[in-house]
Amino acid sequence: MQLATSHNYEQILLQSSGLLDVRAPVEFEQGAFPSAANFPLLNDDERRRVGICYKQHGQQKAIEVGNQLVSGRLRQQRIERWINYAKQQSQTYLYCFRGGLRSRISQQWLYEAGIETTRVAGGYKALRKFLIDQINQAPEYFDFMLLGGLTGCRKTELVKSLPNGIDLEGAAYHRGSSFGAHALPQRSQINFENRVAIDLLKARQANRKSLAFEDEGRFIGSVDIPKIIFNQMRNAPLVVVEQSLEQRLKQLLREYIVEMEQEFEALYPDDRELAFSGFSDYLLSSLLRIRKRLGGARWEMLHRSMQQALQTHKTSGSTEAHLQWLTPLLTQYYDPMYTSQIQNRGDMVVFRGDYSACRQFLREFASKSLL
Repeated sequence: MQLATSHNYEQILLQSSGLLDVRAPVEFEQGAFPSAANFPLLNDDERRRVGICYKQHGQQKAIEVGNQLVSGRLRQQRIERWINYAKQQSQTYLYCFRGGLRSRISQQWLYEAGIETTRVAGGYKALRKFLIDQINQAPEYFDFMLLGGLTGCRKTELVKSLPNGIDLEGAAYHRGSSFGAHALPQRSQINFENRVAIDLLKARQANRKSLAFEDEGRFIGSVDIPKIIFNQMRNAPLVVVEQSLEQRLKQLLREYIVEMEQEFEALYPDDRELAFSGFSDYLLSSLLRIRKRLGGARWEMLHRSMQQALQTHKTSGSTEAHLQWLTPLLTQYYDPMYTSQIQNRGDMVVFRGDYSACRQFLREFASKSLL
């Protein structure tokens, strides 16, 4: 019997059903799709051994070795994991790297167990190419609009609130600045690109003709905005959101201090000391990252102030002392840098206003661009 396959990559990537990735864990870690679950046919060592056999003795012998490695109770355990996953989905799409032997075997085993799935033609490689095409075609399909402004103006929050907003920092799992890391590592370059491409695909499905991005540098943490997207961003009209220093400090106190402490507490729920140590290291290493740009004397001042604030925070629970280093960091470092950047692109600015005014302007722009 010919089991189901699909070339409809748009449907596969946008559907709410399951993506069952049967590649080895090392492959999954290198790159995956947001909704995929990894339940491998072969673990890393088994895949290595089968691969060596394939190179030395050909496919048939490799299949025999694979069947020997994954047999009996081990085979049944892996099938049961697939079954449990598939039963939670309205439809399950299954794939390996190229949509070949591993996914065909997995699909056949599931069928023999009474579970029907659809194999992705071309596998992970085909889905990945389809997403890269979405990125490369974006400048031809969409008009871009940028949202800029000084640090702490809630630009990311505003972009996320827009029907045509593309949250690059969310896709990267990094907030862009030297203090932009999270308690957990940020996503890989491949996973970042996959998420951005799926967001572009969703915008095309919704028939959007314009996209709103936060004004970013080429890198967001360790990931690189695709060149074709970044070049289009550099030439896009710019909306500048303006907030008072008091409002921006309040925002950064929440992002850098309150929310980051909560992230480390969630990471170490049973060890308050370890959580606060991780939080402290995050702040101190973030400041160290810009030591050269700050200059030695200014860095020393901010470092001392940060250490004092951390001590106060730890003993009293109060976060207000952090304003003693956040204020000069904004006014003496970030604000002059971003003000200069915006001034250099003054001819690109099409609107300025507070958060609410910019949000209204951008939403009107999005509605006019929706056909």
